[in-house]
Amino acid sequence: MKKTNTLAIILFLALNYSCSQESNSIKYSNTITEDNLKDLLYVYASDEFEGRETGEKGQKLAVEFLREFYKENKIAPAENTEDYFQKLRLNLPGKVDWVESENVAAIIKGSDKPNEFIVISAHLDHVGKRGEDIYNGADDDGSGSMALLEIAQAFKIAVKDGFRPKRSIVFLHVTGEEKGLLGSQYYVENPLYPLEQTIVNLNVDMIGRVDPQRELKNTDYIYLIGSDRLSTQLHEVSEQINSETVNLDLDYKFNDPEHPERFYERSDHYNFAKKNIPVIFYFSGTHEDYHGTGDTADKILYDIYTTRTKLIFHTAWEIANMDERIEVDQN
Repeated sequence: MKKTNTLAIILFLALNYSCSQESNSIKYSNTITEDNLKDLLYVYASDEFEGRETGEKGQKLAVEFLREFYKENKIAPAENTEDYFQKLRLNLPGKVDWVESENVAAIIKGSDKPNEFIVISAHLDHVGKRGEDIYNGADDDGSGSMALLEIAQAFKIAVKDGFRPKRSIVFLHVTGEEKGLLGSQYYVENPLYPLEQTIVNLNVDMIGRVDPQRELKNTDYIYLIGSDRLSTQLHEVSEQINSETVNLDLDYKFNDPEHPERFYERSDHYNFAKKNIPVIFYFSGTHEDYHGTGDTADKILYDIYTTRTKLIFHTAWEIANMDERIEVDQN
């Protein structure tokens, strides 16, 4: 009888904890709002930032903007940075001289497993100016960059309320993506935290609009790429969390290894995947303004953008608080 009572208590506590975690995830995801994302993105994708080309004036304004956000929200700089900046020199295509640039990295330390790291990434750069034309890059990848800020702020609010994630979460804004994934390549070659303790990379690149090819379908979707390439468990967790929270249509069209667009190889998660770190690439597809002057903040669909950002937050929350780390499939 005593054993039965003990088992019942354990099951009750486990169920209660699980329900509490899900409830808290929903509670803090609600701090991610359309208005907040819109306010941030209208600044980040403004003409003042001149298209954020790697090494140029606008990119320097961008990294300062990111750093100030983390400072204002009292989210700590990642270790081994210079006040949030991981400085690097890049030999860019078509440039004679080396270019000075920066990745930006902040961290929320975990409580129980602080030496296991989830990296949430987005690229901070875009393609810059051509003559008088400014390529603002609101969707590419202002949408990903500002999503990271809102997700980081949501986790920080939870921490203030006493709900620190079990694992550490690194918010990584990489430079030089448009020049060949250079900032993320530099990071994995010079990691701020050990790659063997980096359990997942969630990469966010263009989540603010709708693929024109889906115009006759449900627009409440997100393309997921790579979730099952290295870890079946990651894929299953991602599916479950989506169904329990925002319930978007998860579209795996571009996850096909034979797809001609080869998006799996075209954003920063790929450098983590090459190091055998499980990844999910969140993406809403290209559109008529891709790498054009029309990629502006007024064309972002802020309602679905917010929902997609919440999905990433929920997924990170779950992975950060699981009892065991995500497992990599055995080859």
